[in-house]
Amino acid sequence: MQTTFTPEQLTDPGTKRANEILRACVHCGFCTATCPTYQVLGDELDSPRGRIYLIKDMLENQRVPDEKTVKHIDRCLSCLACMTTCPSGVHYMHLVDHARAYIEENYKRPLSERALRWALAQILPYPTRFRIALLGAKIARPIGRFLPDPRLRAMIAMAPKQVPPVSKNDDPQTFTAEKPKMRVALMTGCAQRALNTDINDATIRLLTRHGAEVVIPEGQGCCGALTHHMGKERESHATAARNIKAWTKQMDAGGLDAIVINTSGCGTTVKDYGHMFRNDPLAADAARVSAIAMDVSEVLMKLDLPKGEPKNTKVAYHAACSLQHGQQIKTFPKDLLKNAGFTVLEPKDSHLCCGSAGTYNLMQPEISGQLKTRKVQTLEALTPDIIAAGNIGCMMQIGSATDVPIVHTVELLDWATGGPQPPALRADKNATPAVPILR
Repeated sequence: MQTTFTPEQLTDPGTKRANEILRACVHCGFCTATCPTYQVLGDELDSPRGRIYLIKDMLENQRVPDEKTVKHIDRCLSCLACMTTCPSGVHYMHLVDHARAYIEENYKRPLSERALRWALAQILPYPTRFRIALLGAKIARPIGRFLPDPRLRAMIAMAPKQVPPVSKNDDPQTFTAEKPKMRVALMTGCAQRALNTDINDATIRLLTRHGAEVVIPEGQGCCGALTHHMGKERESHATAARNIKAWTKQMDAGGLDAIVINTSGCGTTVKDYGHMFRNDPLAADAARVSAIAMDVSEVLMKLDLPKGEPKNTKVAYHAACSLQHGQQIKTFPKDLLKNAGFTVLEPKDSHLCCGSAGTYNLMQPEISGQLKTRKVQTLEALTPDIIAAGNIGCMMQIGSATDVPIVHTVELLDWATGGPQPPALRADKNATPAVPILR
């Protein structure tokens, strides 16, 4: 693609990077075949190729974003399926992230949208605030369907019926392993700490059982993805910087073999810290962090978990977009589950997004709802005992529309190697397990 940026425009690092990405695009349209929003809406401007044209025009002319451009860019899930499909290696993620930051800086949204985005940015990255908001949503559930704004209805509908108790395992501390093979830091996250504390608990048990000393660093928090995808660079870089400082402190003190991330949406962002901070004084430390950031499945493959006996349990594996497209990790979770003895099934069109995508299901509930329905139908068609996924957002999205229990991959692996049965597989804490007990 030809571009006409001026030398002055290219002095801006973001514009320079956008120019490189735009020039790599050859207009082939392969991306439209795997773009969820294009499949749902059928509008060229709701495909990566269409958005690329809009972004090019907006940036080259340095114009104030118009409502049409903002609408189509807002509709992008950032599922990154287009990057998996693209034969030219167009790094769409960096391009759309820059476009969102440009829009945030130059476009004045309607008051209701500004208020919603501000609220999400001030609540979701902070576990205590998020817990309070979830309790409020629980109280409002009986009147939720009567609210005029579909986004407010979506927020209330997505809130879990029970807010889990705070887990002390998320506090700064070190968990030792009997025969340590490696030392890792576990990113405990933000929203996950409010929505589902079983995941971090299972991760710690699983890692320490198989030889990883686990450190919960002081000072870490939200990865910055939630605000980053809203174009709020100042907020996202501030939270990311705190993580970089917390993790490099551990790297310099006792050394780290990996920074383990069990929420794949966060993993994609942390692995991109090197790019995000490339022109910042923290550039070198950010690159060090990105170099050892790993999804939990990558670390578990290194730990060589023992092979389990075959189990009469069918697991439908949902591949989170941030894992299969953002990090290009496609086989590890399935391999681990199969090795543990589970029968692993994959749904039709497993490359397509479930519609969660961070805050997308809250800001674009109609499109998200259509994608959720499609995803749940393909998963339920497998008649599984359990659905497994590696991202809390996907788990909340899919779990809100199916009666099939959904758990994190690490919960199943923990269970298969001596840990407790995942609570989500029981009707209540004292009930008979909903699926066969592992033997």
